[in-house]
Amino acid sequence: MKFLSLLSRDKIIVQRAMALIDNAAAVDDLLKVHAFLVKTSFDHNMFVLAKFLRRCLERASDEAIMYGRAFFDQIELPDAFIWNTIIRAYLLARNPGESLRLFRQMCRISGSIATADSHTFSICIQACGRSEKLITGSSIHAQSVKLGFCSDLFVQTALVDMYANSEDICNARRVFDEMPDRDLVVYNAMLADYVYCGDISVARFLFDEMPERDLISWNTMIHGYAKSGDIGAAREMFDEMKERDLVSWSSIISAYAQCGKSNEALMLFHEMQLHGVVPDKVTMVIVLSACGDMGALGMGKAIHRLIKWHGIAVDIKLGTSLIDMYANCGDIENSLGVFYSMTRKDALTWSAMIIGLASHGLGKDALDLFSKMILEGVQPNDVTFVGVLSACDHSGLLSEGKAHFDSMTKLYGIKPKMEHYGCMVDLLGRLGLIKEARKLLIRMPFEPDAVVWRALLGACLIHKNVDMAEEAIINLINLEPHVYGHYVLLSNVYAQANKWDDMAIVRRTMRGKSILKVPGCSFIELENVVHEFVAGDRSHPKTNEIYRMAEDIIDQVRKAGY
Repeated sequence: MKFLSLLSRDKIIVQRAMALIDNAAAVDDLLKVHAFLVKTSFDHNMFVLAKFLRRCLERASDEAIMYGRAFFDQIELPDAFIWNTIIRAYLLARNPGESLRLFRQMCRISGSIATADSHTFSICIQACGRSEKLITGSSIHAQSVKLGFCSDLFVQTALVDMYANSEDICNARRVFDEMPDRDLVVYNAMLADYVYCGDISVARFLFDEMPERDLISWNTMIHGYAKSGDIGAAREMFDEMKERDLVSWSSIISAYAQCGKSNEALMLFHEMQLHGVVPDKVTMVIVLSACGDMGALGMGKAIHRLIKWHGIAVDIKLGTSLIDMYANCGDIENSLGVFYSMTRKDALTWSAMIIGLASHGLGKDALDLFSKMILEGVQPNDVTFVGVLSACDHSGLLSEGKAHFDSMTKLYGIKPKMEHYGCMVDLLGRLGLIKEARKLLIRMPFEPDAVVWRALLGACLIHKNVDMAEEAIINLINLEPHVYGHYVLLSNVYAQANKWDDMAIVRRTMRGKSILKVPGCSFIELENVVHEFVAGDRSHPKTNEIYRMAEDIIDQVRKAGY
């Protein structure tokens, strides 16, 4: 009877300890729990210790993690369960290197690796995959084979992921093929690995072979097709889905936005809402980018209101997207409003605001904001300097532009990229320093792209430097041989220089290569709906009404004497 009473008492203490551990929200609470365990002599119960240790390491603060580690170091002869708890905790805390160090410590203390179980190997293999330590992972793989854990489903799944993360897709597939039993999780892991490595055709073959599929399978394929730029296949996959979740909608919306089809992305976002799917932070970032690309201010404001309506917290990423959207849509006041309302900002947030001010011709304000950024101790990056140099470019600030360009390498260790050289070439060219602009272009450590040559060309046309304009256009044609406008510009340059024979050659080349003019298009936003108009297009459902209205407007313009 006394024995049963002790068992009942122990059960009550364990339940009490578990409740205290679950409710521990801060380090002080953890200290109280620890004191309770010592007082009740339950500080040697491995199950309770593992629960307490996991709770310590779940806390986000460094203090809690340090306390948890100190607590672990005091445990005499921890069993495999305790070791697995702390090794996994560091993996979840995004410190896979410490997980592997603890694994090695475990092997040394135990005198052999025999203490480890299948869970230990699964966790350590995941740690190798996340830290890209393939050699260590291969060694642990060999040890798992030696100890007979290689047939464990969790170990095999971790191996598939580890090899794929290291872009060793052959070994990943070998492990997959050796598995006697494969569940849906393993199939999805292998599918995601093929997508990650860019083997979308093999991924599709595996997808078609799968005995069953879930939302993760379908969403992985949509993401894979979007990543490969095959928007048609991504949409076909999306349309075939019997049920869709938020990830499905966000993936297809992102696919359209990434390939420049912002209008379609916004239409899908509207359709998603009609289906009752509530957007999250990720979706909002995608559609705000689409609004910015199209200059759809009304739609952007509606999405901002929707963010507030759903109570979505504006973190750094979402706030930066709002700043970017408002600036791209021409509303610099609201852009600044969002910027100054944010309590936390990173380098990208500052950069977005600097670029926004620069693009609105507020070069001095952009440079002042950059100075404030430096004073607040925020380290600029290459994106920041695109904004800074653009500000100098748009405001014609030559000495400031040169100083900031030089400071990139001298003060911040940032190697200038194509965009930075493009800003400097444009700045020099705008001020008529065309020879200096060309000299900088030639000295670039990489081949100039079309944007840089276009910057030089613009300056040449303004300042009527025919020879250098010809050089710029010829280089543009070599880079973009099917762009109609380049040939027209070259033809016009030859005409201005009275080089009629050369102009005729250009015209013949255009006909020979069947180079056609791409129809112009424009967007009109009406009641938060964006309408796209393409020259000569008759696909709009109200085409006849549109053309009748256009004819009426033309008649009125003519009657007015224009």
